[in-house]
Amino acid sequence: VDRGYYSVETVTALVALKIRYPERITLLRGNHESRMITQTYGFYDECQRKYQDGEVWQLFTDLFDFLPLTALVNRGIFCLHGGLSPSLKTLDQIRELDRIQEVPQDGPMSDLLWSDPDPDNDGWSISPRGAGYTFGKNITHEFNHQNGIKLIARAHQLVMEGYDWGHDRKVVTIFSAPNYCYRCGNQAGIMELDEKEHYTFLQFDPAPRKNEDLMAKKAPDYFL
Repeated sequence: VDRGYYSVETVTALVALKIRYPERITLLRGNHESRMITQTYGFYDECQRKYQDGEVWQLFTDLFDFLPLTALVNRGIFCLHGGLSPSLKTLDQIRELDRIQEVPQDGPMSDLLWSDPDPDNDGWSISPRGAGYTFGKNITHEFNHQNGIKLIARAHQLVMEGYDWGHDRKVVTIFSAPNYCYRCGNQAGIMELDEKEHYTFLQFDPAPRKNEDLMAKKAPDYFL
């Protein structure tokens, strides 16, 4: 949510798919699925504009508290929105987190939603985002080896071609919002995985819309 004109419609469609196909759809929490962030970056205002009160926003943000933080595909692909945490060395430690709450400003739960891989430096560094950390290639290798993981699949960062490999192909960033904020001109990506765990990436451009040029010129600053 937050980063477009149709957050309400998008999240409603995703929740409806989860209800219709509960065993086939898994929704993970991102850093914007929180009360504080949605009040700053647009989702709260969108709910108020479309429903004239805050009840819909409240219901959605209550729901966000119950979304899982991570997922494991075939015991080898670790999926999450952000990145790793210096406080979490094993998957069992992640499973023990009390996740049914508002996203804290710091700590391991926040790190999972805010951290980013560092392409140049090893070790841990404070994130320039103001939450989470950046983590180097050595951290990725240690975490993957200790937990028997082949790949970390995450989002959270704009990549122009929709996906981007890092850390000796032990991390992949997948960004599924084309033309981010109606002005970035990026492609979006989806990763498909077959029964033999072969990766295929689908790239796509934004769907054309009427008055898109006009909408882009009026994009509010909070989109960026």
